[in-house]
Amino acid sequence: MPAYVSTAMIFTAAAICEIAGCFAFWAWLKLGKSVAWLVPGVLSLIAFAYLLTLVPSEAAGRAYAAYGGIYITASLAWLWLVEGQQPDRWDLSGSALALMAAAIILFAPRGA
Repeated sequence: MPAYVSTAMIFTAAAICEIAGCFAFWAWLKLGKSVAWLVPGVLSLIAFAYLLTLVPSEAAGRAYAAYGGIYITASLAWLWLVEGQQPDRWDLSGSALALMAAAIILFAPRGA
């Protein structure tokens, strides 16, 4: 499997875990859900942190920066699929730019 495919899969899984974990806190504090929502939320955030360590990058900061583009896109997917609000053209344009930026950061050839 090409590195960019496995990296995209890791970033996607990390984004799902991060958004789900953060949403658990949002649900508890903003939507009045049970404090029990925090258990899967914390577990999701632990999984998110672990998954980011699997990204093939020599520098954590570079991996985190590239992940930002995936996070933006995944957040807009969450907005649509979970919260029922369809992203508009500005959301989609920003997401496309973020993905391009993430690819440049992570996959650009680096000189020695």
